[in-house]
Amino acid sequence: MKNLKLTGDEYDALEFIRRGAKTDRVNACVGRNAKRLSGLKLIQYAKSGSLALTEQGAELLFLRRCVQALRAIDADPAAAVDDDVVQFLSRKSHIAPRAEGGFALTARGRESLADIAAQE
Repeated sequence: MKNLKLTGDEYDALEFIRRGAKTDRVNACVGRNAKRLSGLKLIQYAKSGSLALTEQGAELLFLRRCVQALRAIDADPAAAVDDDVVQFLSRKSHIAPRAEGGFALTARGRESLADIAAQE
């Protein structure tokens, strides 16, 4: 799963599917990307024709949110980060709480961020 190179449009489609559609019809973004995302086993079609994220798709979106949080904390230590992402990154020793509020990247977090940047 590390080697998947998805476009921003494909990530938007996954996020739309995760949130759930308000109607039975999918939007244009999902329509353009559904075949590839289904082939990568990130989404699946139900018998009713509706789309749902697979476990891999949900994991991929969560990891993307973690990377975005690391970048946001690197730019601004007071950046707002979701609780589940904070819990995960803290458990993995990538971030540490600051006394004045917010979070700071640890050496391990900076190393991971550098690895991610090198892979892109």
